[in-house]
Amino acid sequence: MAKMYRVYSVIERPKQEDFWLNIGMAYAHEKGDGFNVMLQALPLHGNGKLVMRAYDPEASAKAEEKPAG
Repeated sequence: MAKMYRVYSVIERPKQEDFWLNIGMAYAHEKGDGFNVMLQALPLHGNGKLVMRAYDPEASAKAEEKPAG
């Protein structure tokens, strides 16, 4: 499976931590020379900066299965 990334719009908030809004996903082209980026929303706040963070769907599913303790 190709490495996947979540795409976030980082919203700066005064006197609070920045808010990372998940707005889509990205994955490498089959030939490895670029990315496909699929956005569900466009950033309207701040400077329009987008951040891509690696995402492992299997690890995420396992973390969701663990009961809160």
